Amino acid sequence: MKYKDITHKIIGIAMKVHFEIGFGFQEVIYQRCLRIEFERSGIQYVREFEMPVLYKNTQVGTRRVDFLIEQKIMLEIKAISELTDTHLAQAKNYLEAYNLETGLLINFGAPSLEFKRLYGKHDLNQD
Repeated sequence: MKYKDITHKIIGIAMKVHFEIGFGFQEVIYQRCLRIEFERSGIQYVREFEMPVLYKNTQVGTRRVDFLIEQKIMLEIKAISELTDTHLAQAKNYLEAYNLETGLLINFGAPSLEFKRLYGKHDLNQD
């Protein structure tokens, strides 16, 4: 997987946040905690990075990913009891919309942290 070192570091930070404050908070609380840990770790990020959604070269809306890490990795977070295929599809759509090869979907809402690594269509090095 491309960017394996940084995705590993992001997952470790998410585990640290989940361990420190637990589950059951709103998503925005986890976003704020991650921001603090990213800054402490020297990870470059943009929070709530917005991109246009195009249909036949016409903008029909916008989407925001929770974090764009190092201008390379999309990070979408959830704070729900269980991830579904719909959440996975949403995150994969972000990868395509942002034209990225690598992403993470992390759920803080369960007793154990859940995460999924995501790959864009043009990443041929999938695990």
